[in-house]
Amino acid sequence: MPSATKVPDTRPPTPAISTTRHTPPRSARPLMRRDSLTERLTEARSLRCVTIQGPAGSAKTSSLVAWRHSLLALDYDVAWLSLTPEDDDPTSFLDALLASLATVDPSLSDSAQLLAGRDSTPGAAEHCVITLVRAIAAHRRQLVLMLDDVHLLHDPCVLSTLRWLIEYAPQQLHIALASRQPLPEPVSLSLARQEARGMAARFDLHDLRFSADESARFLREQLGTIAAHDASRLHELTGGWPAGLQLFTVDLRAKQGSGYVPVHVRDAETFASYFEREVLIRLEPADLHLLTCLSACDRFCGALGATLLATPDAGPEIARRLASLALDGLFLFRISDAAGDSTWYRLHPLLRQVLQARAARLPDADRHRLHTTAWHWLTAHGLVEEAVGHAVCAGSADAAADMVEQAVMERLKRGELSRLAALLRRLPAATIAGRFRLELAMAYLHMYAGEGDALEASLMRLDAWPDAPDASRQRRRYVLAVLRGGLALVRDDTDAVAALLPELHRPPPWADDFAFTARANILSWMHIYRGEYGEARQVIEDGAQCDGAPRGILLGRCMGGMTRAAEGDVLLAERIFRDVLAESEQQDRTYAGVACMAAALLGEAQYELNDVDAAAQLLAARVDMLERISIPDTVLRALQTLSRAEWLGGRRTEALACLDRLERYAQRRKTDRLLATAQGLRVRCHLEAGETDAAASVMRGLDALAAKYRGATLSTAWEVRVCADLAATAMHLHHNDFDAALARLAPLQGLSRAGGRWCRVAALHVLMAIAETGRGDAGAARAHLVEALRLGHRLGLVRSLLDVSPQVEAMMADLSRDPSLDPVLGFYAQRLANHAGQGTTPPAHPAPSRHTATATLSERENEVLMLLTQAMPNKKIARVLNVSVDTVKYHLRNVYAKLGVGNRDEAVTRLREAQTPRLS
Repeated sequence: MPSATKVPDTRPPTPAISTTRHTPPRSARPLMRRDSLTERLTEARSLRCVTIQGPAGSAKTSSLVAWRHSLLALDYDVAWLSLTPEDDDPTSFLDALLASLATVDPSLSDSAQLLAGRDSTPGAAEHCVITLVRAIAAHRRQLVLMLDDVHLLHDPCVLSTLRWLIEYAPQQLHIALASRQPLPEPVSLSLARQEARGMAARFDLHDLRFSADESARFLREQLGTIAAHDASRLHELTGGWPAGLQLFTVDLRAKQGSGYVPVHVRDAETFASYFEREVLIRLEPADLHLLTCLSACDRFCGALGATLLATPDAGPEIARRLASLALDGLFLFRISDAAGDSTWYRLHPLLRQVLQARAARLPDADRHRLHTTAWHWLTAHGLVEEAVGHAVCAGSADAAADMVEQAVMERLKRGELSRLAALLRRLPAATIAGRFRLELAMAYLHMYAGEGDALEASLMRLDAWPDAPDASRQRRRYVLAVLRGGLALVRDDTDAVAALLPELHRPPPWADDFAFTARANILSWMHIYRGEYGEARQVIEDGAQCDGAPRGILLGRCMGGMTRAAEGDVLLAERIFRDVLAESEQQDRTYAGVACMAAALLGEAQYELNDVDAAAQLLAARVDMLERISIPDTVLRALQTLSRAEWLGGRRTEALACLDRLERYAQRRKTDRLLATAQGLRVRCHLEAGETDAAASVMRGLDALAAKYRGATLSTAWEVRVCADLAATAMHLHHNDFDAALARLAPLQGLSRAGGRWCRVAALHVLMAIAETGRGDAGAARAHLVEALRLGHRLGLVRSLLDVSPQVEAMMADLSRDPSLDPVLGFYAQRLANHAGQGTTPPAHPAPSRHTATATLSERENEVLMLLTQAMPNKKIARVLNVSVDTVKYHLRNVYAKLGVGNRDEAVTRLREAQTPRLS
């Protein structure tokens, strides 16, 4: 029994929170109505989070105030907090937050206020947020919490508190954040995930700017009257930036005061005819000759034009003539501007065709001279791609090959693989075969395209190359080692990379940065599968410091995200993959491989975080391209995730089709890890479907495959054995052979722990808990389950634990009610139970017979159904069962699906029908 003696509060007194911070600031002038923006904000009111980001003076606060008025009119509760620098402290932030919510309803913050600031342990703030969101979940009205000036928050604990508030928010809580700057991690990670799920919206400076009409109205309200053209000009000058318009109003108040032929031109032929007849005829002969010569070039400037006319000193004069022609609207487009004569132009494609037809009538010698002159001028100015084209047109393939050879490494470093490949395709095969650097470039292209056989053939040709001087020989040996590492990556063989470590760890001092960046990506992949995450990040960092290829650096960022995901920091990994995907999709098709890799890894992370439908949609749209151009590791992750997502969504035919596809790919590429993964997943599918004989048949093949890799550890080869061990464990548990299951699990857990495979370790603890439960050792089972929760909570895992067994939901729900369990872990266990079955749309169930309707319900579902018959609301059912309202909603969804009904009344009716005796 607790002591009656009151324990004194030893906390220092907390300064009173200024009540003015709980109401929006007021302007001396009425707010200008911005119906369009306010309407868009109001439409977003059902989202979990809305962010408004823009620099000072961009009307963030006034936009929030206008939105607040709209929400109050819709009978929403709105809590406001204007943040200050003092709030960048965990205790002060919580006090201010709770005081703000108390203005809506004091009961919202009562319980959390008792916890705030009384405990400095790492889980204390999270426990406080959990208590707060539980109170908000019991609040029947829609509540919007508005936080202004969030850019003042930097403290990691404060930001984590805000992240938890966003992630744990119940359905009726909506959060609005206004900030001058992008929000830092971890809040930005959480917001990115919410946005991807369609649960958050972002408004930026583009949204906050005034439209032309709004600018004019603002100026009229401020100045009384203004000419339309002046208002338009001011809008143009400011771009609709409210602060800029305001500045102009302050300043202004202080100061007081030719023919054509009407012919339709709808195709190239009529265009050419019209242009020849109506336009070219009016040109000066000198200008017509200039444009005819320039039509040989994709783009041109005054200096190039003067050189083509054999008057190199006339560059400024030609530049003036081009500028005049451009002003005349002669289908001459300015494409860049710089100082002097470096303004560049391009001809309209149809005009160029007309002029090229005229150029074709020039003597052969004149055409040859044009291409030769352009080739030399472009080479001198570093424009190699265009110079190679002119050299080929001039009939000098060797000179073109010389230029390509000199540009190879620079193009590789820049990631301009498609351009390099196009240049190589212009050269005869014999020319490439006779030049080591060009053959090497082809090998790199094969490596990045994932063309293993072509890369192996290139390596054989390079190995057979005549000996070079000692220095060059050492450099060649290193570069070939990098390429062999790339071949191992394409072949999914980390052991082959490990065999190359002596050479890869000793790059020559003059090794090029491109090879060094490629080496970093290859080595990091190997280190990830050896559980050496620190080493993986170190080699990625070393490679990023070089002047390597942007494409290679993007790949390195993917690899870095893989280390985070492997260690369990899935939220950070998801953000990395999302950013890489966005950046790579903005590039040319050379980056398609990077985009596919990022998409596969992002889908895997989304699935782990229970965004199952999002993962399925992302991967289904890309799987064809991904399978064609990605390395096996990426294909494995994508098809494995897609199969799991389809199975979880009840689309079992599609799930098995993904496994068929993965098996075919594995057999075609001769990659046993992919084959073992597909077979391991197939065993579990058969067992879940009750097809024991089919599972045993697949298991025999998997065991035979794993026997080839006996003794392998911490490598892609070891993963084959892992697949076999996990599938065998599932078989043992299915047959209630718990001792055999534990015999498999114990060594696997030890090696997984040694290799830092923490996601797998957490899942193995759940399996061991299931096995210990079967053996009747409740204490050992609980210890394993608690350890799984500790790991899972630290790592942010969801599906890694839920996918272990259908039993996990009930296990987590039961453990969450254990009063001796740490409250944070208890809340995590409850969230896992709630997550089970969420994240994807469950399959439609046929309406069951009314006499067998309740037979398929679980014990807890029957309890919920019986309480429904007493007309209890969800909140009261939650209190009776000591679970959250979300858990009640989850069980109700399952009850409705199993009974084939759509609401509470129909469920009660179905129960009563089932209880009515049948007449014989």
